Amino acid sequence: MGLRRTKTVPFRTAGELDAMAAAGAVVGAALVAVRDAAKAGVSTLELDEVAESVIRGAGAVPSFKGYHGFPGSICSSVNDVVVHGIPSADVVLAEGDLVSIDCGAILDGWHGDSAWTFGVGELSAADAELSAATRESMEAGIAAMLPDNRLTDVSHAIEAETRAAEQRYGRSFGIVSGYGGHGIGRQMHMDPFLPNEGKPGRGPRLVVGSTLAIEPMLTLGTTETSVEADDWTITTDDGSRAAHWEHTVAVTEDGPRILTVRPS
Repeated sequence: MGLRRTKTVPFRTAGELDAMAAAGAVVGAALVAVRDAAKAGVSTLELDEVAESVIRGAGAVPSFKGYHGFPGSICSSVNDVVVHGIPSADVVLAEGDLVSIDCGAILDGWHGDSAWTFGVGELSAADAELSAATRESMEAGIAAMLPDNRLTDVSHAIEAETRAAEQRYGRSFGIVSGYGGHGIGRQMHMDPFLPNEGKPGRGPRLVVGSTLAIEPMLTLGTTETSVEADDWTITTDDGSRAAHWEHTVAVTEDGPRILTVRPS
């Protein structure tokens, strides 16, 4: 009887990773354009139009638009909205808002998916530290994208960095329950699901070419959320502010490769 092979996180060839990186570059350019346009008095629907223009101008297609009926090219999540905020003319940005933008693009059949959080004008210290902690937790997850690691080694790295950030910043952060990263490639959401916390050494093995979208979501309060009446918008149950950072990342022999690089 032969030995049972350990499952692996789905992997791509070097050429396929380059194709994913091309899609990811479109996403990165769209995110930068959206951030540049995000000023007080601008609606999130206007930001959506900016993103769609960049994506289509690059010969790509917005991943999100029409996905299970979602109406936008970005998810625009402001203040206590964690993820999946629908762009709207009625949501107008104000000074001090904490804005999370999630964006996806399809180019030549390959997906890129990335998100970041930023402020409109000057952020409060708490909001700035929340965004920084979320980014640092994502970066720790990226650093764990190494050959022969297991899926939950990435999860554990995200959780451990979140707890380390609590010590650095002297405040608590909630790891949003029930949401996390995912496999990605020819589809935007693929197995496996990647939790943002958990014990290490579990789940499928990472190999050269494995790709994951790594996306911690942290709050200044609760870990619990609710879905609003539009069946998309996810808000914190206690009204606390939330942040969301995401990159599409591949395992390589030379270390983790971010496939959703943003222009500087």
